[in-house]
Amino acid sequence: MKSSFPTISLPNFLLPRTLHRRMLLLMSLLLGVLVSITWLLVSVLVTSILEEYIGRNALNVSKAVSLTAEVQQGLLNQESTEIQAYAEAVRKSTGARFVVVGDHEGKRYSHPVPERIGKFMVGGDNARALEGGEAYISKAVGTLGPSMRGKVPVFGDSGKVIGVVSVGYLQETVQEVTEGYLQRILLWVCGLFLLGGLGTWLIARDVKLSIFGLEPAEIARLFRERNAILDSIREGVVAINDEGRVTVLDHEAAKILGIPPESGIGTPIETILPQTRMLEVLKSGEEQFDQEMMIGDIEVVVNRVPIWQNERVTGVVSSFRRKQEIDRLAQELTQIQEYSEALRAQTHEYSNKLHTLAGLIQLGSHREALDLIGRETSGYQELLGTLAKTVPEPLLSAIILGKYNRAQELRINFQLDTESRMIDIPENISREKIVSILGNLLENAIEAAQENTSGKRLVQLSMTDFGNDLIFEVEDSGSGIEDELVDMSMKHGFTTKSGTGRGIGLSLVHENLEYLGGHLTVVRSSIGGMRFTIYIPKYPNSAGDAV
Repeated sequence: MKSSFPTISLPNFLLPRTLHRRMLLLMSLLLGVLVSITWLLVSVLVTSILEEYIGRNALNVSKAVSLTAEVQQGLLNQESTEIQAYAEAVRKSTGARFVVVGDHEGKRYSHPVPERIGKFMVGGDNARALEGGEAYISKAVGTLGPSMRGKVPVFGDSGKVIGVVSVGYLQETVQEVTEGYLQRILLWVCGLFLLGGLGTWLIARDVKLSIFGLEPAEIARLFRERNAILDSIREGVVAINDEGRVTVLDHEAAKILGIPPESGIGTPIETILPQTRMLEVLKSGEEQFDQEMMIGDIEVVVNRVPIWQNERVTGVVSSFRRKQEIDRLAQELTQIQEYSEALRAQTHEYSNKLHTLAGLIQLGSHREALDLIGRETSGYQELLGTLAKTVPEPLLSAIILGKYNRAQELRINFQLDTESRMIDIPENISREKIVSILGNLLENAIEAAQENTSGKRLVQLSMTDFGNDLIFEVEDSGSGIEDELVDMSMKHGFTTKSGTGRGIGLSLVHENLEYLGGHLTVVRSSIGGMRFTIYIPKYPNSAGDAV
C-alpha cells in the first residue's frame, strides 16, 4: 500500500545515514533545547528571587533606621550630624550602598558622600513615602547610579510624616550577586547536559544492539521479506509474545481458524484458540514437534517452538498444516513401501524355494519336491483367501501379507487366527495409524521370535471387530520383556537391543493409540514371549486438541 503523505528529503550533512547517529543527533538536539529552556527559566527565577530578597532586605533596614531616636530627633531638630554618623554605621554594617535620610521636603540629612548632605534626594520615587506614608521597594537612578531601594517614611510623635529613609543597593551589586549564583547553577546545568549526552549515547547504542545492528532500510527489507515468506508458504503460522498476545497470524492460519487475519493481531491467544498449548511452551520453554491436533473439525500437524532472548522465553511460534494433505502423501508412500516390501520378501523367499526345488529335482527326489510345492501353495493361497474374506481393507491386508513373507524369509512360522475378522472399520478411524500400529507390533514380534535359537520360532496374529472396539492381538515366542521394563519400553529411544535406530516402534504404537483413544495391554504369552493386545474404540468420545 502506497503512502499518501508527502516525503521530505534532507541533505546528507543534516541527516546522518546510520540509525545510531540519527538518534544521537535528535536526542542531543532535544536535550540541548530542554537544557537551554531550563537554564533560561532558572536564571529568570533566580534573578527575580534575589532581587526580591535584596529589595526586602533594603526595606527592612529602612524600617529599622526610621524607628531610631537618632533619626527622629535629628529630623525634628534639623540636625544632620548624628543622623549621618548613625546612617554610615548602619550602611557599613549591612553592606548597603547608601543609607540616606531626608526630611519631609526630600532634603538629605545623610549620604555616603558628605558633600551631598543638604541637597535634595534624586530619583523621583519619594512621593509615596512622603505624601502617602507608604513603605515600598523601588528601582530608580540616583547620584550613585541605578539602584534598588527600600523607602520608609519617618513619623513624628503626632503621626505626621517628618522624613523618609532610603536604603539602597546598586544594580551592579545585585547583578554581581545574581551572576555568582547563576555561575554555580550553570556548572550544574553543564554537568547535567554532559550526563544527558552520555545517557543519550548509551540509549542509542542499546537501541542499535536491540535491533541487531540493523538500519531502518534493512529492517524494512526484512519486514517485506517476512511478509512475502508468510504469504508463500502453505502452513499456518501463529506467534505470541510473552504476554500471550498474538503478534503474527498469516493468511493460511486465519483461514484454518476461520477469522480475518487483522482481527487476531494483538488479542490474547485464548480468544481464538481456547485449548491452545502455546502457553505451556511459553512457561516451560520446551519445543513440541509433529503433534496431531484438532482445530475445530480440521485435523492438523503442529510444531511449537519458543523464542529465546537473554536466556528468557519471550514468545512462541506455532506452525501447523492440514493433516489431510500430509496423510494423502503418507498413504501413497505407505502403500508403495508395503507393496515393495511384500514383493521383495516374496521374491527372496520364492528364490530360495526355487533353489530348493531345483536341488531336489537334480537329486531325483521328485516326491519331496512335489510335497514342498503342495505345502507352499496351500499355505500361501490359504492366507490370501483368508485376507480376501476377513480383511477387505487393502492397506491392512498388505501389511499382514508383507510381514507374513518377511517371517517366511526368516524361517519364522507366521500364523493368522482363522477366526480373525476386520471388516467393520469406521470411516473416522485412520487406516494409516492402524497400519503403523500393527506393522510395528508384527515387526517387533518377528525380531523377538528370530532371537529364539533353541525352540520354535512363532508369531501369531488374531483380530476381531465385534463389539465397540477393534482388537488386535500379537504374540511371539521370543524371550519376552521384564515386567519392570514394560512401561519404559513405550518411551521414545528406549530399547534392550543393540544397534542404531532402535527404540522407536513401541513409542509410535503408544502415540498412535493415544491419538485414536485406544490402549495397549502387555502380558506373558503362552508360547513363550509377550502378548500385545490393542483396543481401538470405534467411536471415541473426543480426539485431538488445539494448537
